[in-house]
Amino acid sequence: MSVSDALQLMLAFGTFIVALIALVVELIKNQQKKTALALAS
Repeated sequence: MSVSDALQLMLAFGTFIVALIALVVELIKNQQKKTALALAS
């Protein structure tokens, strides 16, 4: 495996991890919004 291959793989994996974390954060924010609405009503 060449250096450029390794760097591309690291970049792709890093992007994937960031996307995954962003998704989890959005889901948590969404759940909190729902519970807040449920508590308010």
